[in-house]
Amino acid sequence: MPKQISETIQMLRAVSNPHRAQILDWLLDPEANFPPQKDGDLVQDGVCVGFITDKAGLSQPTVTAHMRTLEAAGLVTSKKIKNWVFYKIRAAALLKIGQIFSDASEAAP
Repeated sequence: MPKQISETIQMLRAVSNPHRAQILDWLLDPEANFPPQKDGDLVQDGVCVGFITDKAGLSQPTVTAHMRTLEAAGLVTSKKIKNWVFYKIRAAALLKIGQIFSDASEAAP
């Protein structure tokens, strides 16, 4: 299977989970969806996994697993600051998903 198709499938699988899709939506506008952080800037550094966990209402191991899936798919990046991991969305990857659907709709009869 060509690498591009494999990467696309991985991205689509990652966003197919409702919790992961919701987290991505929150990360699109971190200042509107999360409180200010003591360490790390919401926009520059990303959102602390603790804030994502609190907002999602899921356990930290579950959120961490979701974030690892999103990172493996190239949809978010992570950065460790002190003892915390911060996640930031990769807008270019989301644009790629949007382009895939746009191309598919143009190719449809």
